[in-house]
Amino acid sequence: MIKFLLIILTAGFSLQQILAMNNEEIERMEVKRFGLLDDGRTVKVYTLKNKIGNSIEILDLGGIIKSINVADHNGEFSDIALGFNNPQQYLTDSPYMGALIGRYANRIAKGKFTIDEVEYSLPVNNFENTLHGGIIGFDKRIWESSASTVDNEAQLELSLISKDGDQGYPGTISTIVTYRFDDQNKLTITYLATTDKTTVINLTNHTYFNLDGHNSGSILDHEVMINASHYTPVDNTLIPTGEIAAVKGTPMDFQTSKPIGRDISIDDPQLSFGLGFDHNWVLNKSDENTINLAATVYSPKTGKFINVYTDQPGIQFYTGNFLDGSIKGKNGTFYNHRNAFCLETQHFPNSPNQHNFPTTELRPGEQYKTTTIFEFGIKK
Repeated sequence: MIKFLLIILTAGFSLQQILAMNNEEIERMEVKRFGLLDDGRTVKVYTLKNKIGNSIEILDLGGIIKSINVADHNGEFSDIALGFNNPQQYLTDSPYMGALIGRYANRIAKGKFTIDEVEYSLPVNNFENTLHGGIIGFDKRIWESSASTVDNEAQLELSLISKDGDQGYPGTISTIVTYRFDDQNKLTITYLATTDKTTVINLTNHTYFNLDGHNSGSILDHEVMINASHYTPVDNTLIPTGEIAAVKGTPMDFQTSKPIGRDISIDDPQLSFGLGFDHNWVLNKSDENTINLAATVYSPKTGKFINVYTDQPGIQFYTGNFLDGSIKGKNGTFYNHRNAFCLETQHFPNSPNQHNFPTTELRPGEQYKTTTIFEFGIKK
């Protein structure tokens, strides 16, 4: 037993974590009232816990990841997800922090697309384009929720029905999103959807991460690898041009890990359009439906890392370029320019209007299904 304790302490775990490891009957799921929205609706918060002592808080509002509490190489816990202490702020102040995004993640040019020669119009909410599903996307709905423990994993299942014509999209969509958190510090998100009419769909999660802690300032020293040899260049409204371009020789090359800040200020039109990195990378895939490593991020300050695995064809890497210090988050923290990054697994932006991009159409009788895994760890 003493030898076991020495090994674990050497690995950087605290006594609290060690005690949790020896307690097989830990409480893996907790639910509480988070608060009230201005219209009187109650928002619940679910806490998913694992044997090591790490935990993740998720709201039934928007499927929002409110916090991710994980230990660093000294065994000290910190919350690495930006967010709010008041549920109403997620409706009024939030740039999609922690949220499930739908019906269509990212942008659709001019809020229009065509299916079977019928044109559909969506509300425009980002320059002249539609962003993240429209004005009232999936992030602003209260989802039906069901919590359980399955095979030593905390599991939260969220479901939502979006009716035909919702935000201009065709078809009634039935969506189920499942969060699972295990003892290997893996958060697995599975997205399922069906429709009664041909539509387009592109779901993701939009957590803002800072591996030093949500209130720790700049993420420019975080080191990033993206498993992609190509990306999709954008115009000045951040709509892809349709080109699939090589990253080699450009600031977009993250094939080998490098600090976010190394190239972010280079005089480059693409960086100018996004005020930094805010682009879709075309992931290197061994097979269309295989879950592969998409990206990894490491903080040299705390030793924490995130590995992202997905079966999706793309990932949006965003470096908090539009944060400006006006948003007051958890514990009175003001979130400033480049205080966080996002890794949004996805199909490509504006795919309904780019026929050379992987299709996002979903037809009756088909099932939309995709999985993304966020693995949290400490580099020794």
